[in-house]
Amino acid sequence: MSSSAQNRLAAVSGQLSASSPKGLLAGDVAIITGAAQGIGRACALLFAAEGAKVVVSDLDPTKAQKVVDEIKAAGGEAFVVGGDVTAPGFAKNLIEQTVKKYGSIEHIVNNAGFTSDKMLHTMTDDTYELMFKVHNLAPFQIIREAAPYLRSKDPKRAARNRSIVNISSVAGIHGNVGQANYATAKAGVTGLTKTIAKEWGPFGVRCNTVAFGHILTRLTQAKELGETIEVNGKKIPLGIPSGPKKQDDKPESYPHIPLNRPGTAEEAAKACLLLVSPLSAYITGHTLECTGGMGI
Repeated sequence: MSSSAQNRLAAVSGQLSASSPKGLLAGDVAIITGAAQGIGRACALLFAAEGAKVVVSDLDPTKAQKVVDEIKAAGGEAFVVGGDVTAPGFAKNLIEQTVKKYGSIEHIVNNAGFTSDKMLHTMTDDTYELMFKVHNLAPFQIIREAAPYLRSKDPKRAARNRSIVNISSVAGIHGNVGQANYATAKAGVTGLTKTIAKEWGPFGVRCNTVAFGHILTRLTQAKELGETIEVNGKKIPLGIPSGPKKQDDKPESYPHIPLNRPGTAEEAAKACLLLVSPLSAYITGHTLECTGGMGI
């Protein structure tokens, strides 16, 4: 990538790497699931700005293509692999298309996911199991399919920075009302991450978790806005009930967050970049809480 193209991408993401003029991920291939919007989209733009060739994977290929177009317009490299991460054969197709297009895989960010909230005593088995499929089974299948390309004994391949980031939530650390399914699944992400770190560490592959707090995405916006996701022909409402409207004009306060504000998708993406990049070369099996201090 030319320096002018790199600068254009940096302008898109608001990121420049003084320590690595060609980018912290220069020449690396990065798969990001759930990358059409929110945190995934922010990761795709940021990783591209840092020199990565990005595989933008999402349930909505039309929205994913817009992210690819944005990256390409700024001089980067990216392409779309659409589909439902929970669908049979998805993981195999994702890895095969990536290797066919770029020849290697250096990084995976298992970001795809959503919530399906119900109080425990009213939750069905299907609603409970769905969270395991998207947050546990899908990442496991993707990582397993990528094993031949990440667990390399080739000295040249082994010398490259290779990493996996699995996305979790503070719900998986502290639990959350109405999210027995989501919290349990996100807690499981930690176990998966630590196991991969131990099994693949000898190959030089790092695996870490980012547990997000209140990040401004469609999962944390007002449920009354009517945002939904369609899975297996069923529409699932997203968001959090907003409750009674404020009765004054004072700025919103977040006393449970020391920084007194939610995080942005761009800030969340930087946490992922930190763990993917060589700056975390000796960090593996770790859960990074990106929460603005919530929960301390």
